[in-house]
Amino acid sequence: MKPGPIGVFDSGYGGLTIFKEIVKQLPQYDYLYLGDNARNPYGIRSYETVYHYTLECVTHLFGMGCRLVILACNTASAKALRTIQERDLPYIQPECRVLGVIRPTTEIVGKITRSGKVGILATAGTVGSRSYPIEIKKFFPEVQVFQEACPMWVPLVESNEHDSPGADYFIKKSIGRLLDQSAEIDTIVLGCTHYPLLLHKIQQFLPPHITVLSQGEIIASRLVDYLQRHTEIEAVCSKNGQCAFYTTEYPEDFDVKAGVFFGQTVQSKHLAL
Repeated sequence: MKPGPIGVFDSGYGGLTIFKEIVKQLPQYDYLYLGDNARNPYGIRSYETVYHYTLECVTHLFGMGCRLVILACNTASAKALRTIQERDLPYIQPECRVLGVIRPTTEIVGKITRSGKVGILATAGTVGSRSYPIEIKKFFPEVQVFQEACPMWVPLVESNEHDSPGADYFIKKSIGRLLDQSAEIDTIVLGCTHYPLLLHKIQQFLPPHITVLSQGEIIASRLVDYLQRHTEIEAVCSKNGQCAFYTTEYPEDFDVKAGVFFGQTVQSKHLAL
């Protein structure tokens, strides 16, 4: 295969918090980021719809030369990844790979918790899929998992209200509901890529002994390990240190918000699906 960029896909902006950490740890590779902003949010959509949208975007990334695609979206990872890996990939691009963000996170969470009680803060779609409890149980069957959906958190971030005093009410309320499920929770996973932008406020409403896991650094470090172990995939990832951004919505609108998530200026192009 001809080498190509690593594809990073998200339903919108949130995956840029993952992408930022990947580029930081692996700057030598080429990357192509695709945000499906025109059909965002994915969190409220059915399994079949999320699967269809995700497969369409992954297929486009393959067509643009990507040999490895990261689903930097918890909803897509929860509702579409396994079907794409097991049912579609062997037929459409058997030599390529698609990875998600849930499994790498669940592989380490049991090593961090001391009480064996873990909390998940995520969108309603991710919570409803039960992907985190299922995956954590595979690696750490003794760990108890408690989940809380935070339906207002993504809108707060995308409307640029995440730093406002009004955000405090919704953040405190969701955290309170999670901790009411168990006073022994000592580790909390931010199961949505938007939530790192709320981290400073989240920590204000948590006891100091609770560890908060944000996915960016975890996913980036696990990708480093994956490429070291899968040399056949690493060999077809091009290395010119370049990043390209695409959105299914208006690039001008995308670029303004994307810069907040990515931490630097973004210039995107429109991709029609």
